[in-house]
Amino acid sequence: QVQLVESGGGLVQVGGSLILSCAASGTIGTINRMGWYRQAPGRQRELVADITSGGTTNYADSVKGRFTISRDNAKKVVYLRMNSLKPEDTGVYLCNIKVVRWTTTYDYWGQGTQVTVSS
Repeated sequence: QVQLVESGGGLVQVGGSLILSCAASGTIGTINRMGWYRQAPGRQRELVADITSGGTTNYADSVKGRFTISRDNAKKVVYLRMNSLKPEDTGVYLCNIKVVRWTTTYDYWGQGTQVTVSS
């Protein structure tokens, strides 16, 4: 059983900052990628940022230069620092981890945390 517990969402004004965190627990094994996706009303779920176990990061163009993803491999925690927030950053942010067992990649998702940016 794998659990992902997210925290850190909330209401913030334009230009503000938030830090999201997601802690993984349970029988996981080796986590390959950890990342954050967001789901806005009427829009498809999109990748915001992810990070490999070696620290290689990947960002959506819309958040480059404003968001920073990091992880603590020992604690199995991934963070997303969000600066200079814009109204279009509003959405439910979902934590995702990808675990490789043998030759199969398994996706696990958190329950999501709401981020609302008000203008």
